Amino acid sequence: MTGSPATNLNPSSATGTVVACQANYYQVRVPVGKHQSIYFLCTRRARLKKLGQQVVVGDEVVVEEMDWQDRRGAIATVSPRTNLLDRPPISNVDQILLIFALAEPVLEPNQLSRFLVKAESTNIPVTLCLNKRDLLAESAIEQWKTRLFHWGYEPLVISVRDDKALPTALLETLRGRVSVVAGPSGVGKSSLLNRLVPDVDARTNTVSGKLGRGRHTTRHVELFELPTGGLLADTPGFNQPDVTCNVETLMQCFPEIRQRPGHCQFNNCLHRDEPGCGIRGTWERYDYYLALLDEVLQHQQQLEHRPAAEAMEKVKMGSDGQVHHEPKLEAKKYRRTSRRRHHQDLQDIFYDVMEAKSIDDLDDAVLEEYGF
Repeated sequence: MTGSPATNLNPSSATGTVVACQANYYQVRVPVGKHQSIYFLCTRRARLKKLGQQVVVGDEVVVEEMDWQDRRGAIATVSPRTNLLDRPPISNVDQILLIFALAEPVLEPNQLSRFLVKAESTNIPVTLCLNKRDLLAESAIEQWKTRLFHWGYEPLVISVRDDKALPTALLETLRGRVSVVAGPSGVGKSSLLNRLVPDVDARTNTVSGKLGRGRHTTRHVELFELPTGGLLADTPGFNQPDVTCNVETLMQCFPEIRQRPGHCQFNNCLHRDEPGCGIRGTWERYDYYLALLDEVLQHQQQLEHRPAAEAMEKVKMGSDGQVHHEPKLEAKKYRRTSRRRHHQDLQDIFYDVMEAKSIDDLDDAVLEEYGF
């Protein structure tokens, strides 16, 4: 929406959704009608910093001191979250839209399983979408659909390049929901995003754009408003998922296990080599489950033997999507604050001072905060 709302719709505070974050600035989408929204550039109240309350993309917030002319405001309250993804940080997600390609790159079952398990471990509903239908014969596509059905999934099959109109099933899945897009490189995530949000101005309505700086949408998570309703975010950092959940969570990440309640007589069965287990060895991805089970057990064992004061190893993701452990070097005892961090701290102090109502507020918000 580009026009200004009516005067009687200009309250001093309103509820909105954080759609982008960068440094100390937050872009908040405030609905002003059934199909209309206005975007406000906001800062965070000093008291939220003092309480340790972080603001992330997807948060439902209350904006105060709203300047409807310049579209400015201050975030005063953050509503409780229904969920929170840690990498990238985004809250209140309704579903994960997992994108893979049927060809170019070749659809590899092991990689697909790792992505599915990572997505399932968030306890957020997962929708699997297979792109590049035009590159594979119909018989091969049907084989994949049947195979994935036995995994517990009914994928949406599309061709971003050839489909004149995206399938209705995909649009209905996204309508009215907060969805995040995940998947490996080269599968067509960016092309799909461009098709779903064709309005360039809408897709680049970021905090950095408001500040007149270069946009780096691949580095910062951002929610885009869909013309058909709903919000959609890309997820940089989800491209090589690590599986660090516990054993109980890992089991729930496989629909093949979830759909077989009562098949195993043991409550604490790992479905590995226990006698009488009715789950192991009867489904295609069983070997993938065993490999991830060993990985999870090894990770838990390392955590149990890790020194309480400081971990001696760091975890890195390799290009193959596997977890690698490397020795962690001793941190420097004396490290100069970077210029960037120093400049950021000065900005924080400046905005705290500007927000202070009196000397007493200044003492609480600034002096105590920064140890002056």
